[in-house]
Amino acid sequence: MDLNARLAPLRDVDPEALSEQQLREVFPHLLAFCEESVTAVLALQTEAQRLKDEIARLKGEHGGPNRPSSRSNRLINPIEEPKDHSSEPERRAREPRPPRQKGRKLHLIAIDRTETLRSVTASLPPDAQFKGYSTTVIQDLVLRTDNVRFLRAKFWSPSTRKTYLAPLPPGYEGEFGPGIKTLALSLVYGGQMSLPLLHAFLQDAGTLISRGQVSNLATTRADGFHAEQREVLCAGLASSPWQHFDVTSTPVDGEQHSCHVLGNPLYSHYHTTARQDRGSAVEVLRGGAPRRYCLDATAYAHLAQVGVAARTVLALRRFPQETTWSEDEFHRLLDLRLPLLRTEPRKHVEDAAAIAAYRADPVWPVVQCLVADDAAQLRGITPELSLCWIHDGRHYTKLIPQFACHRKALQRFRKQYWDYYRELLAYRVAPSPEEAERLDAAFDTLFGEDTAWVDLETCIARTRANKEKLLRVLVHPELPLHNNPAELAARRRVRKRDVSFGPRSPAGMRAWDTFQGLAETARKLGIRFGAYLRDRITRAGEIPRLGDIITARAATLRLGASWADT
Repeated sequence: MDLNARLAPLRDVDPEALSEQQLREVFPHLLAFCEESVTAVLALQTEAQRLKDEIARLKGEHGGPNRPSSRSNRLINPIEEPKDHSSEPERRAREPRPPRQKGRKLHLIAIDRTETLRSVTASLPPDAQFKGYSTTVIQDLVLRTDNVRFLRAKFWSPSTRKTYLAPLPPGYEGEFGPGIKTLALSLVYGGQMSLPLLHAFLQDAGTLISRGQVSNLATTRADGFHAEQREVLCAGLASSPWQHFDVTSTPVDGEQHSCHVLGNPLYSHYHTTARQDRGSAVEVLRGGAPRRYCLDATAYAHLAQVGVAARTVLALRRFPQETTWSEDEFHRLLDLRLPLLRTEPRKHVEDAAAIAAYRADPVWPVVQCLVADDAAQLRGITPELSLCWIHDGRHYTKLIPQFACHRKALQRFRKQYWDYYRELLAYRVAPSPEEAERLDAAFDTLFGEDTAWVDLETCIARTRANKEKLLRVLVHPELPLHNNPAELAARRRVRKRDVSFGPRSPAGMRAWDTFQGLAETARKLGIRFGAYLRDRITRAGEIPRLGDIITARAATLRLGASWADT
């Protein structure tokens, strides 16, 4: 911020020459200047201390300790920065909630055995009469070994010079049966247990198993699960034209990678890539298929949006148009025809061609709208982008006013902010053109007023600039107003990362993605993850393919009704 420019209107102010009314008009501007000055000084203090520590290290000294970035540790800060930037208390303050009722669950419990207890501990009186039995249901689990010795019939054929053995039952391939395989996968990916703890748990249960074998149980022989997870992704993408999207980090063999989370109410999908950029996001939406590139109207529209030079666009128009290339083919073409193209514009060209090829895919489901935060790498990938209101609201939560008048102004504005949010929630339930028009005008009113506090003005201007993306719900009422499902799914990857740090190989990375996605999808579909795993391991076939379940339920939910109507 330019403090000199903000100070200019105040330089010639003479309090003695001003009337009381004029002083009341000048005073808010003076407080706003003080607010900005405090913010600037706090930032400069932090930067100065960082530079002092760096100079000390360059001199061979130890330097200062690592200081948290919180303003509560800076020199002048009468207001402590809140550690929690959640908006849940404000957002849910007036939302009607149904009364909590404890429903009956006895009918949901499967009875495995029944025992009849006939003896009564207390001595019965002589006139006691038998009146039948009173039912009491107790839930319990039994953890014990079930080691099996199979005697397999063996035959020898002199003509073929081969030995023939009776096959093992499904699920008993290798050294361990379906029970251990199911338990291992369920605890590691459904229960977020680390491999060393799983190893100790299995040993305590009486299983003779090494750490390497535990690792193999959690990562290998998963081809069938990988195939089903791709079916889940295809069915999930086809189930709605909009999808939640978020990204979090995941170390793979010690190197930072990015885990992309994709999903809707019917499924979740995890996909880890080496980078976090627009090309990687397109790769995730394509299910990890080999990258394809195409130059058409979509590509040129994206190039115009990111500001690629006209001469570069003119050169690209001399390429074969509306032709799909593989990654190697397109790179060779760029090297041959645009050898002097710099790194940044070349990246824009590759992104534009990848987006065009993705949108023109005749087979794979193409997403029409992403529900996400305002990440730069997501812009332009899909025709529409719907921003998360909760993510936008965090900018206001992070403001720390120093003066009472600014605190009151911020409190008043945040109340109006979440009141407006609740009006959008009501619109989703009963949409109408008249209400959409009213809410559109109310947005301009709420985010159109000016304040003397620059930090608040900056947040309001950011929200106002994203009006079209924040009000996408007025066109498509089925769109959620926040991206919480994807953020919660990303948080589960963070918990997994905290427990196990990260996979050590590409096979482990793929296993993390596949089984975490299947665990989340099973939960959303109301299927017990352990039961699903055992069904697939034993090839019982009692649980239908998850992709088929998603397709069937999507037909009843109509998650893209407004797109279908148009």
